[in-house]
Amino acid sequence: MTLNFSHDPPILEVKGLTKHFGALTAVNGVSLRVNSGIQSVIGPNGAGKTTFFNLLSGFLVPDTGQIFFQGKDITGSPSYEISQMGIGRSFQITSIFPGLTVHENMRVACQSRSKSRYNFMISYKGLQGIDVEAERIIREVGLGEWAHSPARNLPYGLQRCLDIGISMATAPQLLLLDEPTSGMSTEDTETILKLIENISKVMPVILIEHNVDMVLAISTRIAVLYQGVLLAEGTPSQIQANKEVQEAYLGGY
Repeated sequence: MTLNFSHDPPILEVKGLTKHFGALTAVNGVSLRVNSGIQSVIGPNGAGKTTFFNLLSGFLVPDTGQIFFQGKDITGSPSYEISQMGIGRSFQITSIFPGLTVHENMRVACQSRSKSRYNFMISYKGLQGIDVEAERIIREVGLGEWAHSPARNLPYGLQRCLDIGISMATAPQLLLLDEPTSGMSTEDTETILKLIENISKVMPVILIEHNVDMVLAISTRIAVLYQGVLLAEGTPSQIQANKEVQEAYLGGY
């Protein structure tokens, strides 16, 4: 089955993606097309969701299949090249520098995409443009009042906002978010939900998420993985009504 999230030329297209770990087939022949909105990938634990993300972002190499980003075959490209091409990613575990301030965390991420990223002797004045960009993203993710606080002092939900902001600072054109609301309170979840919706107005987002209520509320399309296979794909209402999905994953929804 092929996921077709848009009739426009896709920003991302995957054909027959498969990954084995010994006798286990973690991802089995998955194909998709993604262009706009929020495309959620759901499924029970062990369905192959994170392996799928690791293949898209270059942390794993597929055994078979191809990955195209903006029409270019990126299959097997290393993660740093894929990031530089424009695919950003956050992980299940928050990846920040806890001893640096929020601003310093964001500035490091912004500088990674600047011409001065390898210039360790650059003066502070040379970083002023990077500082402006860092401040802009900090405001966008709602951390303005925390800009000069050590990242470790942020509540957990705001640390996740910072983590997503760091991904945005690498100037992506497509953003992969792996369980961004894991372990969050209801209030923090609502904050992240609003942030993801705002980001999706600027760039496509592919979201792995176990919070089914959240997925149904914000997704443009939903793909369901089950034992590495694409079980179903469609709008939130179509997925909610799908009997196979009900039996395999959604239960009482």
